[in-house]
Amino acid sequence: MTPSNFDETYDVVVVGTGSAGFATAMGAVDEGLSVLMLESTAKWGGSTSMSGGGMWLPNNPLMKRDKVGDSKEEALKYMEACIGYPSRSSSASRQEAFVDGVADFVNTAEKFGVKFGRAKDYPDYYPELPGGKIGRALEVNPLDSKIIGEWWDTMLGAMPLPAKTDDVWLLGRAWSTPSGMIRGSQVVGRMLGGLVTGKKLTGIGSAWATAFMKAVVIDRDVPLWLNSPMEDLIAEDGRVVGAVVVKDGVTKRIGARRGVMLAGGGFESNVEWRQKYHGIDGAPSGNPGNRGVPIEVAQKHGAAVELMDDAWWGGSIEAFPGGSPSFIVGERSMPYSIIVDSKGRRFANESESYVDLGHHMQEVDGGKGPYWMILDIRHVRRYFRMFAMDPKALKAMEESGISVKAKSIPELADKIGVDTGVLTETLERFNGFARAGVDGDFGRGNSAYDRYYGDPTVHPNNNLGPVEKGPFLAYRVVLGDLGTKGGVLTDEYARALREDGSVIEGLYAAGNNSASVMGNTYPGPGATIAPAVVFGLAGARHMAR
Repeated sequence: MTPSNFDETYDVVVVGTGSAGFATAMGAVDEGLSVLMLESTAKWGGSTSMSGGGMWLPNNPLMKRDKVGDSKEEALKYMEACIGYPSRSSSASRQEAFVDGVADFVNTAEKFGVKFGRAKDYPDYYPELPGGKIGRALEVNPLDSKIIGEWWDTMLGAMPLPAKTDDVWLLGRAWSTPSGMIRGSQVVGRMLGGLVTGKKLTGIGSAWATAFMKAVVIDRDVPLWLNSPMEDLIAEDGRVVGAVVVKDGVTKRIGARRGVMLAGGGFESNVEWRQKYHGIDGAPSGNPGNRGVPIEVAQKHGAAVELMDDAWWGGSIEAFPGGSPSFIVGERSMPYSIIVDSKGRRFANESESYVDLGHHMQEVDGGKGPYWMILDIRHVRRYFRMFAMDPKALKAMEESGISVKAKSIPELADKIGVDTGVLTETLERFNGFARAGVDGDFGRGNSAYDRYYGDPTVHPNNNLGPVEKGPFLAYRVVLGDLGTKGGVLTDEYARALREDGSVIEGLYAAGNNSASVMGNTYPGPGATIAPAVVFGLAGARHMAR
C-alpha cells in the first residue's frame, strides 16, 4: 500500500458526529493522531445533539470530588443485577471495560476544556437493586453557543435553551409545586443572564454537542466533512485500511493508518430494516439520518451483529401529519393519568423506565397498539406537557384524532374505540389504588425512579391520582424509541468482531453502530451516550497502541 492509493490519508477516520464520534476524535487527538470526522447528512451532532445530553457514568470523578460513595464493585454488581449477560456485547468483560473507562473519558474531556455537572437527584432506573445509586449521571453545563460560530447553524436539533437534566422533571410541575416554580424561575434567570451578557446559552444535548465541537473541531483543527457519507470500507489482507467517501458528490478514497471508527448511529429511520428486525415501521425520536449504512457495510466485510431486534424503546405521542413523534417520560409519571391498551386495560407501570414500558407495549400486541394516555383535568391544569407547547401542533393532533377530549368516560371510550365497560372497570380499580396509595397491579410509585417524576404534594402516593374528574383528555401513544440498540459486535476495545470472535483489524464501532453493552435494558439516565463515549475513547486509545 502506498499513499497514492488514497486521495487523502489520516491516522483515524471517524464515521459519524454524535457522542461516539466526538469521543473517538478527542481520544485520537489526545494520542497525537490525525483524524477526519465524516457526517453523511447536512447536519452534525447525531441523536446526541437532539437528546437530553445525560451520561450514566458510575464511579465517576465528579462523584469522588463531591464525596458521594460509589465504587467499581458496586457499579458492576448493579449492572449484573439489572442487565445480566444476555448477549456477547454485554459480557462481563465489556461491562468491566465500560466502568473502567469512565474516569478516562471524564478526565480527558475536562483536559480538553469541557465542563461537566452532576444530575445529583437523578436515580438509576432500578435504584433498589444491589449497587443501585442516585446521582451517577453527568451532563455538560449550559454554555454560550456563540463559541462555535457558524457550526451552530448546522447542528442537528440545536436548541437555544439553557436547560439542565434536573430542570426537566421540575419544570413539569412549574406551576403546581413550589420547587417547580423555583426551578422555572431559575431557568428564566439563566436565559436572561445570558442575554444581558451577550451570550446565547444552550443546554442538554445541544450543550454537549457545542462543548465537544469547540474542544475537538475548533480548538484542535480536526476536519469535519458534512454531506459526506461513507459508501464502503477499503480492506487489504483482511485489515481495514480506509473508507470510500462521497464528498459533495465526488467519490474519494480516504486512508486510515490506524483504523476506521463506525459511529454513525443506529437504523431507526430505515423502515425496511425496522420491519425486518422489529416488525413495525417505527416511531423514532432520534436522528432521521440514521439508516444503518455503516452496520450494513461492516457486515459486508465480515462483522457479526447482535441485538438487532431491540431498541431504546419508549412510549411516544403519535406524530401528526408533518410532525414527529414525541417521546414521553415525565408526563406519564405524574398523578391523575393512566395508560391503557387497545382494549382499555392497563398493562404496565406507567412510571417505569421507558425501555421497560416499550417492552411491555410489545408484549401486549407486538407494539402495534393503539395505546392511550388518559388524563384527568387536574393533570391537564397542573402539569407541563413537553409535547403540548405548540398551539399549531395541538390543533393538528386534535384534527387527526391523536388527541381526544370528552366530558365523561363513556364518551371518551366511544371516541377512542374501547369498550365502555372495560375502561370503566379499569379506572375504578386504578382509582381505588390511587386512594389507597398502593398500586396493587404494577407497583407504580414503589421505586425512587418512579417518584423522581412524581408530584410530592400528592398523597399518599406521589405518582397516583384518581382519573375521575372531567373533562378528560386522551392522547394516542405509539411504540417509539430513542434509537436502535443492535449493531456490530465489538470487544472491550471497541474492535469489530467476526461471528467466530476473531478481530477485524483496523475496524472499530461504538454508539448505536455497535451492539449495546447495556443488553436489553437501560440502567440509568444517559445509558445510551455513556457507553458511546467510553468505547469511542477506548477505540481511539487502542488505535494509538
